[in-house]
Amino acid sequence: GDSWGIFTFLCAALCQLPALPALNCTEELGTSQSIQKTYDLTRYLEHQLRTLAGTYLNYLGPPFNEPDFNPPRLARAERVPSATVDLDLWRGLTDNARLAANYRAYSRLLCYLRALDGQAATADLRHRLGHFCSSLQGLVLSIAGVMSSLGYPLPVGPVGPPTGPPSSLVVAPNDFLKKMDDFWLLKELQTWLWRSAKDFNRLKKKVPPAVVTLRLEARGF
Repeated sequence: GDSWGIFTFLCAALCQLPALPALNCTEELGTSQSIQKTYDLTRYLEHQLRTLAGTYLNYLGPPFNEPDFNPPRLARAERVPSATVDLDLWRGLTDNARLAANYRAYSRLLCYLRALDGQAATADLRHRLGHFCSSLQGLVLSIAGVMSSLGYPLPVGPVGPPTGPPSSLVVAPNDFLKKMDDFWLLKELQTWLWRSAKDFNRLKKKVPPAVVTLRLEARGF
């Protein structure tokens, strides 16, 4: 009947769709996906750091691997970018300012971590540190991608350690102070990642999700 004829016609028409050279399905890979990727990476690094920190603190030995060890921050450790900013002040910054601060901080923290990688005595610990550094490098690049997609320029000027090469952090007057530097580096990194995950979670809620569009271009008609 008529219903069967209409059904047959629709099937034939659908079979011909792949042959239309002008039909394109394009996904707008944009800001929302870049933010989601960065958020996922911060959460992955948080998980990865929990294991790495435990392993490294055991390598440092007591009192650094004791759960209640909470020493005052020394002047030497102040070269490590601090995440201990008042939460209300941090939230009051523009998205651009927070992204720039994250980009600068992780770029510097990466330099210091690479110095630890070169100092670690065991092959297993060097491997763990090297893998974490690669992931953190990915986070730096991902933050740069988010800034670019939002139209924000990357911070100008040096983003590495402010006082000389990365090794300047690990050169301490004695072994205890060097271990203290390492302890604070890991502690600040944990706080940065915790706060960054919250930053990107809020940011992704501001940006609408990617849109899948069908674009039909008439050619030859």
